[in-house]
Amino acid sequence: MTEPYRPIPCETHSEYELAILHRTRLAMRWRDAAGLEHHARVLPLDTEATADKKEYLLVEHEDGARERVRLDRIISADPA
Repeated sequence: MTEPYRPIPCETHSEYELAILHRTRLAMRWRDAAGLEHHARVLPLDTEATADKKEYLLVEHEDGARERVRLDRIISADPA
């Protein structure tokens, strides 16, 4: 069972949207569903909301792999 989604502040969501629009790479840290921490330089591509009201950031890693990261699991995301 996964923990309940905690909505993020609108300001943070707007920062992700700006990074997508400006194609700004991010140095991002996040925890996956198992609680493991990850750190990578990624290109944010889009945000996505699901039917169960969870929001994700679609990112592209430097090797071209894509991943969906749940917004409330992002620890930090700074321009890289």
